[in-house]
Amino acid sequence: MFISRPIQRIKFAGALSLNLTGKLIPLRSIQSYSTTATLNLKPLNSRISECMRNGFIEEAQKLFDEMPQRNTVTYNAMVRGYFQNGFFREGVGLFNVMPERDIFSYNTMIAGLMEFGDINGAREIFEKMPFRDVVSWNSMISGYISNGLINEALGVFAGMVSKDVVSWNLVMVGLVVVGKLDLAEEFFNEMGTRDIASWTTMISGFASAGRIVEARGLFEDMPVRDVRAWNTMIAGYIENGCIQIAEVLFQKMPRCDLRSWNEMIDGLVRNHRIQDAIKLFVEMPQKCRRSWNSIVFGLIRTGLIREAHAFLEKSPFSDTVSWTNLMVGYFDTGDVDTAVGIFELMPARDATAWNVIIFGLGENDYGEEGLKFFVKMKDEGPLPDEATFASVLTICSDLPTLQLGRQIHAQVTQTGFNHFVAVSNAMVTLYARCGNTNPALLLFSSMTSRDVISWNSVICGLAHNGNGVEAIEMFEKMRSTDIKPNQITFIGVLSACSHAGLVDQGKYYFDFMKYNCCLEPTSEHYTCIVDLLGRFGLIDEAMSFLGEMEANGVEVPASVWGAVLGACRIHKNIQVGKIAGERILEMKPNDSGVYMILAEMYLSSGKRDDAERVWARMREKGVKKQPGCSWIEVNGIGHVFLSGDRSHPQFSQACGDVLGLLHRGMENGNSTSNVASYQEMQVLIDECSELV
Repeated sequence: MFISRPIQRIKFAGALSLNLTGKLIPLRSIQSYSTTATLNLKPLNSRISECMRNGFIEEAQKLFDEMPQRNTVTYNAMVRGYFQNGFFREGVGLFNVMPERDIFSYNTMIAGLMEFGDINGAREIFEKMPFRDVVSWNSMISGYISNGLINEALGVFAGMVSKDVVSWNLVMVGLVVVGKLDLAEEFFNEMGTRDIASWTTMISGFASAGRIVEARGLFEDMPVRDVRAWNTMIAGYIENGCIQIAEVLFQKMPRCDLRSWNEMIDGLVRNHRIQDAIKLFVEMPQKCRRSWNSIVFGLIRTGLIREAHAFLEKSPFSDTVSWTNLMVGYFDTGDVDTAVGIFELMPARDATAWNVIIFGLGENDYGEEGLKFFVKMKDEGPLPDEATFASVLTICSDLPTLQLGRQIHAQVTQTGFNHFVAVSNAMVTLYARCGNTNPALLLFSSMTSRDVISWNSVICGLAHNGNGVEAIEMFEKMRSTDIKPNQITFIGVLSACSHAGLVDQGKYYFDFMKYNCCLEPTSEHYTCIVDLLGRFGLIDEAMSFLGEMEANGVEVPASVWGAVLGACRIHKNIQVGKIAGERILEMKPNDSGVYMILAEMYLSSGKRDDAERVWARMREKGVKKQPGCSWIEVNGIGHVFLSGDRSHPQFSQACGDVLGLLHRGMENGNSTSNVASYQEMQVLIDECSELV
């Protein structure tokens, strides 16, 4: 419904009587009558329009409030300006209290309502208009198309008594966008009068559909071609991989504009012809930063990071975008120090540059440094945006640090960024990874809009915390929505089946992913299913899955063989365990954990000689057991402990606390007859006592 409450800031000179079915009758004040003949409103109305065009809403509002008299043009300028600047409620409110309306008032309102998705409101105004012109009809067609309602647009078009070329062009554009190219061609052929936009719409449509020969035929048939037509044809050739033909056409152009040069440079870059792109850039009569950044990005994308860096050092066209792209390139190659150095030397930094440094550090396992830059950004940089908070929350979930994550959550809520799906997803992931599934579920249920990442975050989070059944139930709820699961979804689902011991369901979902969702299993999916089967001793069946992988041309990675080795360790299958261990060591010869597991398996089955051979092999290759690592967060501070390391200042206190816990555990477990567990705990106590 388009009726909305009137805005309170506007000052009105008199009472108003609203009647949508006819003309609004103004009840003017005496003052407004007395100034009618003397006041020239045109300069003021123009000034309001200019302010609105430049985004100066308050200035336009002040002018409007101070005007002793206003006419319909004044109100139209304000309503249109509100819509242009995203002030939907204000525009609707002012329209509702207009003393008089003309055709432009109604057309402006229809366009504004359609832009903000109020289709019913636009339709209501259109139906109750006292009179309509072709712009009214075109506004409805354009609005329906922009909201994805092509059939409704065609219905309005069919009802038009008088159509202009814009009407035809709008319908053709809508049909091209939804892929109904043949129907668009029928409309094109029926047109009595065509303009250049009609021809370029069809040329663009044919080119996008890969029908480049037909596009060129239309181009050749054009009675008149402007630079837009040439650019459209060139872009079509580039889009279809015909860069050489695009070059020939570019050379034949009677006149090139900035878009012509940019299209060709972008096309050469996309075809990895960086040197040719640079030559063309040099020939440009008016250099453009956008083109230069396209070349730089092309160098970065092809792995020529150092070359791009050298170009930027010498170029006068480098800007914040250039240096930010270069940072992205260095982060992608793991060269963190150079990326940080570039950031520190940048003469100006926008929010994107700050987001890249924070995100890049987090992605390269320098999360703590990324958090420091976040603090620095708050102190001296631009205000954090949704991308900033999403990156910081992701770092908090990777570390993980729940206390800091909660503080960021509070800031997100205060600034209103919790309404962004990406930020909400990051918060759900944070709580889930930190083991707080209830807050994660609460956040998920409060989200007004969800995407596949939202569902993946909660499904994988539940699975990660051992809530396999709940994760499966969440997946079934996802299936009832319009959101399609992806490969990450099924990693969570299969992991949930493994945690919950749902062997049959795990095999069902694996097949469902392959045959119903047409998703090709990755090594992660095979790892999950092999782990599920192995946990329950179905090692032969797990090995058959490995055979299926190899038959499908998928290389069995170390992670899958690791799942097999883990299953063999549990179920004491030395024969298959030896095969799995050897396959892992072929790929990871310095993996100390595999040596230790193999030796342990041999020892537990009484094959000490085999265990000693494993240890000897380990010594020959210089492989050393990696020390165990654990960390705990106390009062917002993270404490890291390495096995055998006594350097922590509170080491003795920590050992004492561990001793106390172990003693209490032994006392509580004395009633059991588990002698092995008792002996293991006694060994731990002795080790801790020696350390203290």
